Amino acid sequence: MDYSKTLSKNAQRIPPSGIRKFFDIAAEMDDCISLGVGEPDFITPQPFGAAGIKSIADGKTQYTSNSGLKELRMAVTCYLHESVKIDYDPINEVLITVGASEAIDLALRALIDPGDEVLVPSPSYVSYAPCVELAGGLAVAIDTRAENMFKLTPEELEEKITPRTKALILPYPNNPTGAIMEKKYLEQIAPIIIKHDLVVISDEIYSELTYGEEEHTSIASLPGMWERTILINGFSKAFAMTGWRIGYAAAPQDILSVMRKIHQYAIMCAPTAGQYAALEALEHSFRNDYAEVKEMRKQYNERRIYLVNRLNDMGLKCFEPRGAFYAFPSVASTGMTGEHFAEKLLYTKKVAVVPGSAFGASGRDFVRISYAYSVDKIKCALDKIEDFLAGK
Repeated sequence: MDYSKTLSKNAQRIPPSGIRKFFDIAAEMDDCISLGVGEPDFITPQPFGAAGIKSIADGKTQYTSNSGLKELRMAVTCYLHESVKIDYDPINEVLITVGASEAIDLALRALIDPGDEVLVPSPSYVSYAPCVELAGGLAVAIDTRAENMFKLTPEELEEKITPRTKALILPYPNNPTGAIMEKKYLEQIAPIIIKHDLVVISDEIYSELTYGEEEHTSIASLPGMWERTILINGFSKAFAMTGWRIGYAAAPQDILSVMRKIHQYAIMCAPTAGQYAALEALEHSFRNDYAEVKEMRKQYNERRIYLVNRLNDMGLKCFEPRGAFYAFPSVASTGMTGEHFAEKLLYTKKVAVVPGSAFGASGRDFVRISYAYSVDKIKCALDKIEDFLAGK
């Protein structure tokens, strides 16, 4: 059978993830140090996990409502009110999803008709552009630059807007660069978004992992932006709950009702045990002033400072990431592209990093290094990278 004629042409055109290649090779290597995975090295805090286990022991193993547990949606609205000063109706404007990834997919499928254009800042998370294309749209990259700290500027945004542009994905704090968009920078792009009547898909999964004095700001909190923003977040990163697969979307009812309809047919509901664990994550955090989240953020920050200083000291120029748990150093000084650098480093020193090109063409001369690992592991890997650069 000729499967090339049977399988979707659209799906066949999409290349496989540029991250997986290096993960798969590293997994087969003995004693390989991987700094590539975007996953917390912390286990899920005990009270959160215990709540999920208890829900199973108590026989709470049925489907929840399509929108998710009412108690969890109420807790999410309390969290958003407290953290980003935005109010949503927990009944009609919040949807619990299978991770933030499903929320992104739902948002795109709810918005996009064939031929619609979606703006995607680059470098950014590998799934955005493929999800746009699977929804029938055209992903249009907006190349951001290290000299602007990988922020999206008004000029870069305006330049890429056409009559076919329908939406902008706003991925800050950013994976892979660690860039953030402070309030004053969001205020610069909001008028352009309103002028062109765009919808923003604001992926805020790393919002709790913001470093420095200024707290995370959601673009939905700015004047005129609530009605045109789909706010996406979840529990994977800040709460160390990747495997529980719980995320959420918050948006105006007219948008969310369409997202919910797609979710009903495709998924039914997010995992029940995961929802109970997420509920406890929020309720426990409310009661204890986010003690576990703050401790994890503190440790990430210490690793961030150490990693960036070491990279710059060894000649790999790296701007200061202010969010998430990634550094994005340039390897241009070595004369290699990010892909060549990553491949050679992997085979000669058994250290895995991710080529920046996996996150968009503008990442060609960079690599992504995750600091969601112990300081000892990061130090060992950096020592090997330093030897690699010295030709040892």
